Amino acid sequence: MKVIVIGCGAAGAAAAIAAAQAGHRVTVLDRNRKPLKKLGVTGNGRGNLLNRGELRYYGDADFALRVLEHMPRPEVEEFLRNAGVSLTEEDEGRVYPACYQASAAVDALLAQTGPLTFAQSYACSSAAGGLRMMVSGLVPELTMEAARLASLGAGAKIVGQFSFELTQDDLETIQRVNPDIFLLVGGTDGGNSACVIHNAQMLAAIRPQFPIVLAGNRTAMQQCRKALEGFEVSVCENVMPKFGVLKTEDTQKTIRSIFLRRIVQAKGLNAAAERMSGPMMPTPAAVMQAMTLLAKGTDKTPGIGELIGVDVGGATTDVYSIAEGMPRQMNRVYKGLPEPYVKRTVEGDIGMRYSIEGVLAAVGAQRLAELSGLSPERVEALVQLLAHNTQTLPEHDTELEMLDYAVASMAVQTAVMRHAGTLEETYTMLGQTFVQSGKDLSEVRRVVVTGGSLIHSQRARQIARFACCDPAAPASLRPKKADIILDKRYILAAMGLLAQSEPEIALQIMKEEIN
Repeated sequence: MKVIVIGCGAAGAAAAIAAAQAGHRVTVLDRNRKPLKKLGVTGNGRGNLLNRGELRYYGDADFALRVLEHMPRPEVEEFLRNAGVSLTEEDEGRVYPACYQASAAVDALLAQTGPLTFAQSYACSSAAGGLRMMVSGLVPELTMEAARLASLGAGAKIVGQFSFELTQDDLETIQRVNPDIFLLVGGTDGGNSACVIHNAQMLAAIRPQFPIVLAGNRTAMQQCRKALEGFEVSVCENVMPKFGVLKTEDTQKTIRSIFLRRIVQAKGLNAAAERMSGPMMPTPAAVMQAMTLLAKGTDKTPGIGELIGVDVGGATTDVYSIAEGMPRQMNRVYKGLPEPYVKRTVEGDIGMRYSIEGVLAAVGAQRLAELSGLSPERVEALVQLLAHNTQTLPEHDTELEMLDYAVASMAVQTAVMRHAGTLEETYTMLGQTFVQSGKDLSEVRRVVVTGGSLIHSQRARQIARFACCDPAAPASLRPKKADIILDKRYILAAMGLLAQSEPEIALQIMKEEIN
């Protein structure tokens, strides 16, 4: 039998050894390059391996007891001795290697596992806070929206967007923000070219220079490129070659390439990048790949079906939807560009710490007070405290924990409402009609949530329920009802990376770990 062990800590190494001794072929997966890292520093480096005294466990005690039923302490000691670790006991039953060096236990276990090598190495990064992008299009509802969707799907964070012809005021804003990359689009192929050419000529005066991606009317691209001589320019397929047709793949691929090159250079990751089996990925792109695989599956194995993913972070809240989302009812018409099957949005003003004031501004102190049980005045005071002390973590059963519950709930609700479409009732000569804008997610039955504020919360499922529709916002096309799936072990980004080479394994792990 082939066995995969996830994690090469003390428990993972022991499991791998036991499985190998039983005659199985074992592969160990770990995010660290050095195995048994924590074991090597336990007991201040002296190696406090276990305790024969009174059982004390500061964690999930029920889980620990279930483990000890199958592997009581005398058997653990026997396992260590068989591995070649001589033991000695000190006060209160503390057991150490006889040499008082944790490294002795590490070396003994590694002698049992054999040398651990990496067949493949992958990495993702959101270093430098992600890629800051500005986008410029022609019509807000058409090419501008196409540019926005292309940017977000590539893992970028949009820090500015412009429609129609750029003005001198727009140039001053662009120069002040100094984005990491600028996406310039406009016009269908063979359509309006004057606007995108004008904007290219305006951008030519910007200093300092930044990479520019051109993805507009192909008949204007040569003139745009000539106007931007001196800039790093990438020409891609038009994001909207025909009216109502989206083509974002080429643009997204180019944006990701620029993203990775810039973070590798900015953060000194060149050496790490050279050891990777493939290119680094932006973390949001890795999460999107994992979500897509989990929903759609592979040619051999089905996925779990359409889903919404919510990642609540300290600075942003990302929402992913892998679903059709187009109207299915006869009395419903669609307004705007067709929504992509795989869609990502980033709410840069919604987060648990750096953007906590954005949550307050979006829903108000009164709403946060209702959910937390605190007064509006106390809510505002604590929000200011957390905004200026972003590393603060709440302790159990405190005001901060109550506030975090309220903030996380409203971050989920606000972000998913912005991501999902809306429905407007109207009347025509044919009677009652509904106009749908954006993506219909009302029939999606699975919501996958991740992010530290959720997976470590005692009320994670209650928080995640705010992704679903409620009577207060009847026009929102959020899920009517859904199963909540928690990424409790924070593996989605890793599984998105693994999916590059081993999609079947990545899918199997996700189904077992988070489904």
